[in-house]
Amino acid sequence: MKLYGAMASPYVARSVLFGKLKGIDLELASPPGGRPGTPEFKEISPIGKIPALDVDGVIIPESEVICEYLEDAFPEPSAMPADALAKGQSRTISRVVDLYLSPVSSVLARQINPEKRDAAVVEAQTEELKKVWSYVEGYMGDGPFVAGDKPSMGDCSLATHMVMFKILAFANFDGIDDPTESGRLKEWWDAMQANETCKAVLDEQAVAFEQVMAFFRNM
Repeated sequence: MKLYGAMASPYVARSVLFGKLKGIDLELASPPGGRPGTPEFKEISPIGKIPALDVDGVIIPESEVICEYLEDAFPEPSAMPADALAKGQSRTISRVVDLYLSPVSSVLARQINPEKRDAAVVEAQTEELKKVWSYVEGYMGDGPFVAGDKPSMGDCSLATHMVMFKILAFANFDGIDDPTESGRLKEWWDAMQANETCKAVLDEQAVAFEQVMAFFRNM
């Protein structure tokens, strides 16, 4: 199997981390044409976005679907909770991240440069983030992870986005607080950092994302 993408993407990092939790090392490769969206890449994956998993010539797009495929194709060891309710909680966190958290990052990325920053836009996204963190905490199950005592899909989704937000948002906007400094999200983040597999992947992602920050700062 080959995973098209780069570790700076939280979606690629999500897939890599989920694979690692299952003992699967996904081979990372640049998309055909050298980047997402190229005609060459769209020839094999019409959406043209990363990540995309190549399984013997069959392309599976979308990080959440990739994780579900890995869980189905390689059921042992499982990287999902055994309990059906906890599975639902883990999947809910993953969906909240994609539907409500990720769009905020896209807006804030365009506000990094202080000289071009729109204060009203930043203020609106700051308030949106407060709501999103309340969604996340509200739908988390028993800890320390998002749904139980082992990391699962929801953790992979939330943690790889949290790495991005720590570098993109919390370090660049004075009014945006880091939610992992207190409460339930601190308990969760501490557990992620204490997990050797999780920490290694998240550290790798952080290094990769730092390298793309220069682009955002010059927008």
